[in-house]
Amino acid sequence: MPDSMPSDIASPFDKESGVAKSGFVFQKIVQRREQKQASDMQLAVKRAIDICVSLTALLILLPALIFVALLIRLDSPGPILFKQVRWGKGCSQIRVYKFRSMRTDSCDVTGVTQTVPNDPRVTRVGALLRRTNFDELPQLLNVLRGDMSLVGPRCHAIGMLAAGKLYEDLVPNYHRRHAMKPGITGLAQMRGLRGPTNRASRARARIVSDLYYVDNFSIWLDTKIMVGTLISEITGGTGF
Repeated sequence: MPDSMPSDIASPFDKESGVAKSGFVFQKIVQRREQKQASDMQLAVKRAIDICVSLTALLILLPALIFVALLIRLDSPGPILFKQVRWGKGCSQIRVYKFRSMRTDSCDVTGVTQTVPNDPRVTRVGALLRRTNFDELPQLLNVLRGDMSLVGPRCHAIGMLAAGKLYEDLVPNYHRRHAMKPGITGLAQMRGLRGPTNRASRARARIVSDLYYVDNFSIWLDTKIMVGTLISEITGGTGF
């Protein structure tokens, strides 16, 4: 058997004209179509999981959600839910829901001013909600509506700063993370990259994780991230 295939068989191009062989082109078209179909199938499964899990969680947690709403109402004046416009899939703008954890007279609806440890704007109930990440549970409504997913790049506020700069200026390919729906949790958070983005290296590391997720999305990866997040929350949340 020869060590290598003849050049006229191994090469995808016609030897005389230099034009790609029709069989090779057809094979590539079929491969890309199959890849797209596989991707569309996984996205359909992802959406089905989002609907089932978010709806089930909302029904199971309904008594706890009502109890938290009452605590917020008793703790400080203002609305129960905090609404903020953030980046969605394809750089669309979506309205994201959270339990209000700050005083209404000092909270930043734009999200540009980030929360810091012992932030004086945070209410007593809000401090507990943020420490347990319970304040983010209303985002299950966003997942059910289809604005967000359970897993994906974290939903950033428009104009969010990292190390004193706009994320877009700090990371040139920042918006590529918006090729997927934002998630309640993501690969960056599972890796422990959460909290203030006052260090450029840490902020870039988050985007690297986001882009890895976008490029390597699969249901299996989503499953690992969800399990990793649950383990992290059970062993102790790190929100503030």
